[in-house]
Amino acid sequence: MQSIKISSKVDEDAWNELKALAAETHQNVSGVLTEAIRDYIKRKRVRPEVLNHLERSIADNEELGRLLAE
Repeated sequence: MQSIKISSKVDEDAWNELKALAAETHQNVSGVLTEAIRDYIKRKRVRPEVLNHLERSIADNEELGRLLAE
């Protein structure tokens, strides 16, 4: 996979922790950072089918929700 060069500012403590983790796991900082970015995106991005399921579940249980709110 092709790599790109990025530039950004990060908290110094976070940067030091990242470098320490890279050293502990015998990886380079770029590899740890790439893995961290992928994990972050995976956690933050909600797949459309999950949202559709959630909307259907809310609609199917609307009456129950109303009763619980009382």
